[in-house]
Amino acid sequence: MTKQIAIVIDSLAGGGAEKVMLTLAQTMLQGGHNVHLLVLQNFGLYEVPDNLSVHYWKASKNERCDALWGMDKLTQEFLVWVQGIQRQVGKFDLFISNLDKSNLLMSRSQLEPTYFVVHNAVAEELKKERRLGPVKYFKMWRAKKALDGKKLITVSHGIEKEIQSSGFVHPQSVQTIYNPFNVEEIQRQAQAEVNGLPQGDYMVHVGRFAKQKRHDILFQALRKMDNELPMVLLCNNTGKAKKMAKKYGVEDRIILPGFQGNPYPWIKHAKLLTLSSDCEGLPTVLIESLICNTPVVSTDCPHGPNEIMTGPLAEFLVPCRDPKSLAMAMDKALTQYPDTQTAEVLSQVSADNVAESYLALLN
Repeated sequence: MTKQIAIVIDSLAGGGAEKVMLTLAQTMLQGGHNVHLLVLQNFGLYEVPDNLSVHYWKASKNERCDALWGMDKLTQEFLVWVQGIQRQVGKFDLFISNLDKSNLLMSRSQLEPTYFVVHNAVAEELKKERRLGPVKYFKMWRAKKALDGKKLITVSHGIEKEIQSSGFVHPQSVQTIYNPFNVEEIQRQAQAEVNGLPQGDYMVHVGRFAKQKRHDILFQALRKMDNELPMVLLCNNTGKAKKMAKKYGVEDRIILPGFQGNPYPWIKHAKLLTLSSDCEGLPTVLIESLICNTPVVSTDCPHGPNEIMTGPLAEFLVPCRDPKSLAMAMDKALTQYPDTQTAEVLSQVSADNVAESYLALLN
């Protein structure tokens, strides 16, 4: 039976949560369901397929959809907007809410049935915001506490365990559903011809330029490596990345093509993909790299890498904030690496299977 699904998300900025929700939406569409993206702020780097219905609440990121004061008014405006969409397209059978602003509004709106997707470790995000000042910390704290009594979906077992053990959030229920990956589509896109690919061998790092991604650790590891292959950084804010690379003396080792809507050719042709993060949810790029048959080296950060890199691949997990260990693992991966297609996780992240898991929530 055809279902009416609403995926609610803050924006279509170039992050992992936005990417996997677009994949989930397209997979549900192909399964014959009606899917609508309800996007709070109209900005971002991802293109929406023509066959996917998208509704924007605010015209730009400059229009506020959360505030220290006045959330009652904003919530009422949001609820009127959603109800207007339902009058046009029909009542939604399921709401899937993503990211803090959406989760806050959806929790206050009490639209049912709603499942709230937790893409990152709650404790780590709160710790990061605490360093940015009391206002940012309060807004993050408020968004996380809004998950009390709600039905949660976590994208890794590590996040699920953290929620259950920390006691900060007391959900009605919590379960893990891995992010969806359209394996055949990723492999098809990886065959595309793109301008700017390096002529020789190279390594790659994919991720926004943010403290969580620890480019400083990556650059220190580059200096300690025996191998002198260049590192391609697919990130936003290339100016800051270049400045930091210069600080660590590896400016001549990095290539900065900027954010790529299709990163897969860059990943496929790389000799190695490296993740140097302090924390993750379920790091999309590790799975995408394995799908592209490119070896991966990662910090064993909370949460996700140790659920992806199991069996022989676990040898290439290294401690966080340890440039020497990261450099050694990268050097080794360039000379000897297990068959990436043996990764157990690849059978668990099929987009069709993940979509079925979400649809099963209706039962």
